[in-house]
Amino acid sequence: MAVKRFSRTIQEINQKIKQGKVVVLTAQEMTDVVKQEGTEKAARKVDVVTTGTFAPMCSSGAFINFGHTKPAIKAAKVWLNDVPAYAGLAAVDIFIGATEPTEDDPLNRVHPGQFQYGGGHVLHDLLAGKAVRLRATAYGTDCYPNRKISKKIGLADLPYAVLLNPRNAYQNYNCAVNLSNKTIYTYMGVLKPKAGNANYSTSGHLSPLLNDPYYLTMGMGTRIFLGGAKGYIIGPGTQHSPGVKRSKGGAPVTPAGNLMVMGNLKEMDPRWLMGVSMVGYGCSMALGIGVPIPVLNEEIARFTGVSDAELFTQIIDYGNDYPKGDAVSLGQVSYAELKSGMITFRGQNIHTVPLSSHTRALEIANILKGWIEKGDFFLTEPQVMLPTVDRN
Repeated sequence: MAVKRFSRTIQEINQKIKQGKVVVLTAQEMTDVVKQEGTEKAARKVDVVTTGTFAPMCSSGAFINFGHTKPAIKAAKVWLNDVPAYAGLAAVDIFIGATEPTEDDPLNRVHPGQFQYGGGHVLHDLLAGKAVRLRATAYGTDCYPNRKISKKIGLADLPYAVLLNPRNAYQNYNCAVNLSNKTIYTYMGVLKPKAGNANYSTSGHLSPLLNDPYYLTMGMGTRIFLGGAKGYIIGPGTQHSPGVKRSKGGAPVTPAGNLMVMGNLKEMDPRWLMGVSMVGYGCSMALGIGVPIPVLNEEIARFTGVSDAELFTQIIDYGNDYPKGDAVSLGQVSYAELKSGMITFRGQNIHTVPLSSHTRALEIANILKGWIEKGDFFLTEPQVMLPTVDRN
């Protein structure tokens, strides 16, 4: 007689949340449970595993409606604190990107190519309760005669403000070194010459997509932690690439999947959305994301029990290969090694530098865990799953 494999549904988990009986662990805790008790017992014991990541996520921004003016205006060009926003949408609808810098940044005047303030800083300032200067110009029409406005606005003054990020929460990313003879300044941070340091930007065993490597529980409509509030996955990110090389456990060993996400900016917390200025690269935005993973079966329990020692990435030379479009692997390294603070590369010990925060990622996973346990956060059924590959 065949043994029936264990399984549960999202509806069953939500019922346990409603009853106050749900068992939730962070991905870090789940690693220990799977190691000690095995995947079958872990699957039966744990209902939800929470994940987290906090790091610069350049492909981010917000749709904002700044409200109709008197007389009415059809904005053609718009600036928020001198950061240009895209206005080719409608009369007073705009999109501001996280990496857009101010047009006359004082730092850029002294050091060309460097910026101290951009779109991510604007969004953080709005969340922090600060007023920002809105400027808009227009060509004027019969129905929208106003040609210019300038005023201070706060988040409460905006009729609509939604964070909508085209590409977040990358599933794995490179370990960056610099084999050239000069210091270089990149989106992976400052890289010293001759492999003087190695930088990485993934939270390892806490990372959302590394705990569900084939996206079996995620898709359009999945409710998540986003910037300190409840948000949603709305589809695959703009560089979603599931068909990459994977380890025996299923986790990709190169950059792979990513998420397009959205959430109400007005509900977010400035602690979890912060403007970033990266020396020699430009502006970005650090963002907190956490995804709850329902443990629907033993396979998902196994995936969520992954450890840093089982997760690998590739060492890439950003001094020579990456700028040419040739991301040639110079070796493979585990996240356990990276998080130790030192790796061995070509016979020498190199200090490692995380761009992502393990402490913040764990805090996100614990916040999300608390929301679920208190009944403040229910899981949602994905309406369209993320594109994936055959895992057999």
